[in-house]
Order: sequence, then structure tokens, then C-alpha cells
Amino acid sequence: MRKIVVVDYPRDWDEAIEDTEVVDAQSYLTDTSYTDIRNARVFNLCRSYRYQSAGYYVSLLAEARSHKAIPSVTTMQDLKSPTIVRAITVEIEELIHKSLSGLKSENFTLSIYFGQNVAAKYEKLCKALHDHFQAPLLRAQFTCKDAWVLQSISAIPINDVPASHRSYLKEFAKAYFARHRFSGARISRKIYDLAILVDPQEKAPPSNQRAIQHFVEAAESQGFYTELITKDDYRRLAEFDALFIRETTAVNHHTYRFARKAFADGLVVIDDPTSILRCTNKVYLAELLTKAKVPIPKTMIIHKDNRKQVEAALGLPCVLKKPDSSFSQGVVKVKNQEDLQQQLDEMLCDSELIIGQEYTPTDFDWRIGVLDKQPLYACKYFMAKGHWQIYNWNVAKKKDEEGAGETVPFEQVPFHVLHTALKAANLIGDGLYGVDLKEIDGKAYVIEVNDNPSIDAGVEDRILKKDLYGAIVKSIKKRIDNNKNIRSNGES
Repeated sequence: MRKIVVVDYPRDWDEAIEDTEVVDAQSYLTDTSYTDIRNARVFNLCRSYRYQSAGYYVSLLAEARSHKAIPSVTTMQDLKSPTIVRAITVEIEELIHKSLSGLKSENFTLSIYFGQNVAAKYEKLCKALHDHFQAPLLRAQFTCKDAWVLQSISAIPINDVPASHRSYLKEFAKAYFARHRFSGARISRKIYDLAILVDPQEKAPPSNQRAIQHFVEAAESQGFYTELITKDDYRRLAEFDALFIRETTAVNHHTYRFARKAFADGLVVIDDPTSILRCTNKVYLAELLTKAKVPIPKTMIIHKDNRKQVEAALGLPCVLKKPDSSFSQGVVKVKNQEDLQQQLDEMLCDSELIIGQEYTPTDFDWRIGVLDKQPLYACKYFMAKGHWQIYNWNVAKKKDEEGAGETVPFEQVPFHVLHTALKAANLIGDGLYGVDLKEIDGKAYVIEVNDNPSIDAGVEDRILKKDLYGAIVKSIKKRIDNNKNIRSNGES
């Protein structure tokens, strides 16, 4: 990806940075050769981002050309919003207090150059503010009455950087480009930037570490610079072309916020926010699958007014599910009326609606992986030892938490299982899904459709090997290319 630093006047930036070109704003705005560049990252160091100024138009036209602009026009607007400034104060209140508690004055100004300050003790605070406001040069104003609060934050015109700070500015700029791998011969061959969202502390992530490494290798072999990010990197999403979520998703969770922001910013996203909304709510799935006449076990949407009808409708034992349950958590089997009423009391206290299903025991569940509305892999997930579910989180030994998995060639998968899985997944969208089914008396019943399906090295990849990871990355790359073609056609 081409790296371009844009300034009002060439004298504003005379530091040579490897594999980065410096151009003046007038040239970037008017020279048609920049319009034709397909992949570029634009670092806007103009003196002003005022509405309709040259600096404003640099970022605006960069976005119109599908270039990655830092700062984006959205960030420029955020810098002027008191509401957003107040929200950030609340979000990083503890860090502000910890960083500034030793100061005796009532006012403090923090200059942030490429995410750093000349005083190392403010490093964490600078990083947090820079993550929220992705602009090269920032000035944060703090005031203290009862506690320190962020009063305002604004861009620093590059010609306002004191002479005594210029050496730091250049040092921080070099570190910034190196840290983000914007320079260097190896990276210059990369076409796209892919972020993989992970949680290193997650107990049961959708991909184990070996699988994540295979994804990285597959992406880099197809021309991606790939970086593993965490929930702390929310404000960095604009740096990437695509987001691939590899931690368990939920609506009231940072994974959904990441997906929503990335989608709004024009990134390719797997899992996209619509798929997360649809798949993570069992009530929605039950309604959708029933309406589409996709076979499912006998199912009942339970609420406070029909809770007394559960036993008559489903029999006992039956299964109760919280709407946002996943990985066998929030799913219980009730054996008798007393147990049923106790679980209903607890679940209906948290949600107006829950799901009840007839108990349909099988030795294993089918899992059909689906990508781009086509089958990707097929597995049998066997029940955990001595348990009725695939996962059993209440065992003493970790090895007994999860049942075995067996990958199956498509030619050995019954047609009705594949057909039913595709019908269910295609109701959700064209993303990456895992459809769970039970096969009973020669008929397939959908248990659920999962966004963010498990892809572990040694399980789902046993047949396709590294081609499984390559297929998913290829789909992401194709989506990026399609997006760029749509934008190009719209601009022509």
C-alpha cells in the first residue's frame, strides 16, 4: 500500500521516512495521478482541518478515492464534539486521574505527537487519547476542580510544534510508522490490511492459537498485512481494509461494536453486524426458521403469560435456552416441574422471552460450515463424556469439558443434512456460519445457526488442511475487491 504524507507546504515536513512520499495538499487535491491510485494510506498533516479548508478536503477526497485517511473526516468532526469529549472522559476517567494526580495546577495541556508525548510518564494517556482520536498531532486540555477532566481536544497545526519538540516529533513519527508497519520492503509488497480480533484470555475462543497462526499465514500469502488486535484497538479500525472476528460474539458486547463500526467505516467484516444480531438471538432464529419452514425440534417461545404451558407443549425433560446462549452456556435441561419453574424464574428475570425445545438426545450433532452460501466443511461434534451437550463446563478435568470432533468428507454427509444446513444459513446472509443439526429417523433438524463458528487446528481443518484458512481469506479478499470496484464505478 502506498504511503503519502500530505502537508500544506513541503517545508512543513522535511524528514525522510523510508517508503513514504511527501506531497503538498494542492498537488494531492488537483493532480489526477493521485486520483487513479487504487491503494493508498494518506497521513494528513495540513495546518488546519477547518471545514472546507485544504486539510479538510485532503481527507474528504482521500475517502472518496478509497484511500485510507488519517485523520478521517469523521475524526475531524469528533474533535469538535463536546458530547464525544465528555464520553471519552468517562471512559478513561481512571487513567486520567492516575496520570495527572500528581499535578498541582488546575489546568494542564498535553501535546500528543503520533500517540506519544515528550514525557514518558504520560505514555498510556497519550495512547488512549490517540486511539480514540486517530490524528497525527493532538492537543488535549485538562481542567481540575474536584477531579481532572478532559476539557477539549484539538489538532495541532504542524507549524505550531515548538522547535524544542521537533526532534521528538520526528522520532515519534519514525516509531509510529515502524510500529504500524507502514514502511519496510516486506510490507511494501502487501496490498491489503487485515485485522483479526482476538481475546487472549477467552476460555473457549472460536479458534485456537494454531488456527490463528494459520489464518495469518494464509492472509500474508495472499498479499495481506495481518495484525492481531484486541478490544483496546477499537479506534484503530480505520487503519484496516477488513476485520475478521475470532472471539465469541454477542450483541451487548465489544465484538458487536467492532463489527458495527468497521461496517460503517466501509471495511469488509466477518462476522458482519447483521449476522451477529440474527445468529446470537435464539428467539429470532426460532421465528426465522419456523417461518421459512426449516425443520427444527419442537420449539416454543416462552414468556411470563405462557410459562404454565411448557410441559404440555414440550414434555419433560425439555431444554431451555437464554436468547444469547453460546458454547452450551445458558442452555439447561430440566427434568421435572420443580426444576422447570426454578429455571423459568431465573431466565425470565433476565429476558422477556426465552426458548424452550423438546429434548432430542443424539450421540453427536452435525456441524456444517458455510461460506458465501456454499458448504465449506462438515463435522460431527460428539457429546462431552457422560453429558448431553458438546460442552460440559462443570467437570473437574479440562480434557472432559468438550466432546470429540470428527471431520467428514462431503460425500459422506447425508444430502438432507447439507440441504437443510444451506437453507438455514442462507436465510442469515452470505458470511461465515456454522449450522448445528441433529439427524433423527432420517431427517435433519436445525438446532441453531452460529456466526463466528469454531475453526480449530486439528478439528475443522483435518480434511482441507491449510486450504480451509486460504478459502476464508480468499473470500475476504474478494469482498474487498468487490467493494473497491463498486466505489470506482460509482465515482466514474
